[in-house]
Amino acid sequence: MEADTPLILSRLLLALLAGGVIGIERAIHGREAGFRTHTLVCVSSSLLMLLMAFQWQLIPTQYIDTIRTDPTRMAQGIMTGIGFLGAGVIIKEGLTVRGLTTAASIWMTAAIGIVIGLGFYEPAFIATVITVLTLSMFRWVESKVPSLKYAQLSVRFMRSNQYTDEDSLRKLINEHNIKSFEAGYQLYDHGSSFQYQMTLRSKDMKNFRRLAQSLMDMDDVNEFRITPSS
Repeated sequence: MEADTPLILSRLLLALLAGGVIGIERAIHGREAGFRTHTLVCVSSSLLMLLMAFQWQLIPTQYIDTIRTDPTRMAQGIMTGIGFLGAGVIIKEGLTVRGLTTAASIWMTAAIGIVIGLGFYEPAFIATVITVLTLSMFRWVESKVPSLKYAQLSVRFMRSNQYTDEDSLRKLINEHNIKSFEAGYQLYDHGSSFQYQMTLRSKDMKNFRRLAQSLMDMDDVNEFRITPSS
């Protein structure tokens, strides 16, 4: 086993480097799982696969003929465990879901660690480069691709004014090139005010700002909130 120490050390150091490079990108963008998390995930995955790769040297000679192993089981166990870690960084707040990309990067980092632990250096290097480029450059690509924007609207009126009528409120929203759906209703202040809750959809975030300005200019509006999803 001592003769394999340089090889084992080189694989762990490569895993440290690969996980660190991916983790730095996440840390730069202020993600919860950053440099240390990705580094540990990659090194631990590599370490466990090293155990799989060198397991025959740990088994007494007299038992070798009676033992059957499946190298893929260790990888399956690692990826299952990483799934729980990835789920821990996913946060849902209303229409906003945060952490999906970080969870995917953790899962990818574990896969890279597995490959390094088995000694497939070229695929590991290519996968690391692809991961870093995806996390950094594809952010710019996403910002250029047109997509629908969503927001949650809560607006409260006095029951006596005209916008207590849902059709009137939807007409106001449509005038700002916004679609509304999934309406909810609630009474407040012992029945003196009425609140609508709707999901909004538009092609431009500026439309939400213009709707907010219109609501601010209306004396009949008691309160409102527009919460865009990120």
